[in-house]
Amino acid sequence: MKIALIGASGYVGSALRNEALTRGHQVTALVSNPGKLEPQSGLALTRVDVLDETALADSLRGHDAVLSAFSGHAQADVLGYYLQGIHSIIAAVKKSGVPRLLMVGGAGSLEAAPGVLLIDTPQFPAAWKATAEGARQALELLKQEPTLDWTMLSPSAMLEPGKRTGKFRLGDGRLLVDAKGESRISLEDYAVAMIDELEKPAHSRRRFTVGY
Repeated sequence: MKIALIGASGYVGSALRNEALTRGHQVTALVSNPGKLEPQSGLALTRVDVLDETALADSLRGHDAVLSAFSGHAQADVLGYYLQGIHSIIAAVKKSGVPRLLMVGGAGSLEAAPGVLLIDTPQFPAAWKATAEGARQALELLKQEPTLDWTMLSPSAMLEPGKRTGKFRLGDGRLLVDAKGESRISLEDYAVAMIDELEKPAHSRRRFTVGY
């Protein structure tokens, strides 16, 4: 499969890139700085500004799917930049004619308790609130799309480098917790779940989550 990966050099994007390449997919890394990535078999590098909707659409054309690991966390205005980028990505995917958009979501929009989102709980880290709010609003934007074939995958509360086990649970809108009451997933297993969804779609026009 020919995949356009936005944010391919980032925290989550790197794991998605590695998993997709390991499975033999062709990946076009759409990044602001191609110098961050080493040449690799199956990997093409394209410099693009995500906020340039026309240039982004041109770069997306001809792919089977778009994977977005776009993040505004390194910017001064995290929320504003992220939402600008998400609007541009959605518009560019529709303009490009690529049939599917898979997007990295956040755990903040998952229910920690009935009717209570994780982002609205007292223990939610302030440092990640703007990023989480952006992901929450991105989900609402996707839900308003009348025809776009989209999927969003929200991680568990803790998303950290670890092992690729291939053993995890999938859920819908509720935060998944393990027997110890912890909500976690490794970056590697998150990537497995996302590429599984890419290869065998099971959550078209829906958000789902993954955790141990």
